[in-house]
Amino acid sequence: MPVPAIAAVSATLPTGYVDAARPAVSTDGSSFATQLSGAVDNVTELQSASKTLAVQAVTGDLDDIHAATIASTRASVTLELVAAVRNKGVDAFNEIMRMQA
Repeated sequence: MPVPAIAAVSATLPTGYVDAARPAVSTDGSSFATQLSGAVDNVTELQSASKTLAVQAVTGDLDDIHAATIASTRASVTLELVAAVRNKGVDAFNEIMRMQA
């Protein structure tokens, strides 16, 4: 059985030495805030679509009940994900505050 070739590490130079570490790029956190805001907006849209399909299902105007079930599940899972990210963010903030004390 042949031994697979080892892929070159992307940070190595042609000489085989590792390139010096690049300094970290500092950000003001606006991209994270934008992503989180977009996620909350997405949850709101998914919940609205789920509610609309649920009303259609109850009134008998919905032909495919699977669409309502899928929309409801997507909204629920997305909400849980956003809540988990928020909780991790709050935990990280609290840990940083403890470090400074």
